[in-house]
Formats: sequence, structure tokens, C-alpha cells
Amino acid sequence: MKQIIFASKCMLTLALTLASVHVAPAFGQTINVPADAVVASTAEPGNQFPKVDSQRRAYFTLSAPEAKDVKVDICGKKYDMKRDEKGVWSAVTDPLVVGFHYYFMIVDGVRMSDPASDTFFGCHVQASGIEIPEGKEGDYYRLQQGVAKGQVRSMQYFAKSTGQWRRAMVYTPAEYEQGNKRYPVLYLQHGMGEDETGWSKQGMMMNILDNAIAKGDAVPMIVVMESGDVKAPFNFASGASNKAGNSQYGASFYKVLLNDLIPTVEKTFRTYTDRDHRAMAGLSWGGHQTFDMVFTNLDKFSYAGAFSGAIFGLDIHATYDGIFSRPKEVNSKLHYLFMGYGSEEHWIGTQGLAKQLQQAGIKLDTYVSQGTDHEWLTWRRCLNQFIPHLFK
Repeated sequence: MKQIIFASKCMLTLALTLASVHVAPAFGQTINVPADAVVASTAEPGNQFPKVDSQRRAYFTLSAPEAKDVKVDICGKKYDMKRDEKGVWSAVTDPLVVGFHYYFMIVDGVRMSDPASDTFFGCHVQASGIEIPEGKEGDYYRLQQGVAKGQVRSMQYFAKSTGQWRRAMVYTPAEYEQGNKRYPVLYLQHGMGEDETGWSKQGMMMNILDNAIAKGDAVPMIVVMESGDVKAPFNFASGASNKAGNSQYGASFYKVLLNDLIPTVEKTFRTYTDRDHRAMAGLSWGGHQTFDMVFTNLDKFSYAGAFSGAIFGLDIHATYDGIFSRPKEVNSKLHYLFMGYGSEEHWIGTQGLAKQLQQAGIKLDTYVSQGTDHEWLTWRRCLNQFIPHLFK
């Protein structure tokens, strides 16, 4: 099986640019770096690579004098790097899609992170990442002058359900520190092979929330992000008992969410504690988890969003005790349902599932991210489209 295709696509952003220390002429030929190439925003301070030019090509270098073969694995393609007489390897990619992408270097067959790049937890490991910049259309997820900044906090808590310490990242809006106001809560899940830092680091959710709140497009809210027990690779041997798919992958998080995480958040932060002020959403497998949780707990959630939701094998007539065969019940309890996906991710099946639900009488909004696949730019756009509809 295509391992839900996630490993190869690695939330599809699997693999991108690469770099290390110096600009280097290639062994036997020169890789020209144009004057308009700039150091990627994801490069570690003090490094001159990776770079990105105006044509969205990425340039990488790696000092590896003893290596015999070096490649850059980026956006599903492996590029051979060329060695100079000092053992510095260089490469340039084809034009890349705008947005954030994971990437790796492969040195003599061993996959590794680029020492010149920041790392991000994705593809089940610490991976290098590169941002191929958008134009002004990407300002909604960028830091903006004059916009009050919220905070993303690391919250450790003990889950009695599993007898283990866990961590959640919690966004609080800029105004949270002032006064005694209570806030609604969005539980926001990442996808397979990522962790609780994904939305705040790769997804830039804090900038998206800050900017939307400042413009009045979204109400101030608290956002909680947890690992969801999907950091490890998908295990097909886990059985076919999950009602939304063919596995129990990530299902261990469900009792933690209900019995430990929600009570801890409501005890620790000034939140509303009723279903009308509680939402859940997720990307890819996080969308799967959202459907599993919300549609079996409509007494606890009243908003739901699936961004490229990995919701395979769902029988709308039988799943979740046949809830979708009772559209009046769903529509009366769920204030808002959102399903978004990239125009290029035909394999994920979100569009087909959305049509089935609509034909069954379920009210929902759909959104198509033009030109993107199963990747973080799709999910940033989905979040930006989703949050204006919450808690109003």
C-alpha cells in the first residue's frame, strides 16, 4: 500500500532544498548563483545557504570531503550534488512550489538533515525545512507591524488516562493578559509524522490568528495543539476497528483529549466550558481524528474542520452510529463544518467525501487551495478560511 501515501509525500511536503556552508564551484563545472538569490528564511544564522532565487529555484551546499555521493531530496525529487576540489558539494533545484517544504540530504545513502537549515519535526523525524516565499498574498501568515502578538506556550500535563506526562502547545490571543475575560477554544491537530509544534512552527498559526483577530475577521480564541499520538509511522497491523478508516492509529489520543487535555486546559486557562465555545480541526490525519471525535461527541463540540482530511473508507450511512443518515440532527447540533483541500491533491478524496455529505443533507462549506498539494501552504490557507466562522 502507499502507506497512506504520506511517507512518500510526507504530508506531501516531504523533501526540499538543501545547503551547508559555503558557495562553491562544482567539481568540473560551475553552479552559478544569480544575484537575485537570497538566503532562505529557514537557514540557520551565519549560513549563506540554502538560497532561493526569483524563479523559486533553491541552491544548496554541503562540506563533505570524504563523501562519494551526495543528493538533495526535495519535493519528491532527488538532485545530484557536484563536488569541488575542496570537497564542497553544490546543487540547484528546478523551480519549486511556493510555501514550506521538508527536505533531506542523502550522503552515501544515509539520509540526514542539512546542518545549515533549521529543523522541523516532520516525516516522523527531525527534518530540514525551507520556505519558498509567496508574494503579498502570503501576508496573512507573516508577522505584521502594528499587530498585537499573542503567545504560544508549552504546557506539560499528566494524563491519568495513559499514565504519562504529555505536552501541548497553547496559543493565547494578545488581549489574554488583560482583564478576566473567558475565551472559546479550538483544538487544532497536525498530521501524521508531525508533532504538537507543527502548527506553530511550520504552520505559523500564531501569525494567522493574530492578523485575523487584528482585522476583526476572527474572534479572540485560545488554540490548543497536541501530538495526537501520530508521531510514529502508521502501523497497518493495528487492525480495522477504526470507524473512519482501517486502523486505530492515533485513537489512543481520544480518551486523553476528553478526560485529560480538555479538563486541564479549562482548569489552567480562562475558557468557556460548554460545547458552543469548543471547536476541533485538523490537517490530514488530524482531520481524521477530528471526524472521529466530533461526530461521536456532538455534546462536546459544535464546530469542526478537516483540512485535507485523511478520512478513508467512511461509510456515510453507517459510520459513527449512522449520524450522517440523520442530517437534521447533525445540522442542528453542529454550528459549522468546513472541509478544505489543495487543488492538486486528487488522491486524498476530500472533495468526494464532501460531495457525499452534501448529498446526504449535511451543511458544510468547502474550500479549494489553488495550485497546492498535500502541504503546509494548503493548511495555512484552510485555517485562515476556517477561523472567521468560529464562535460568532
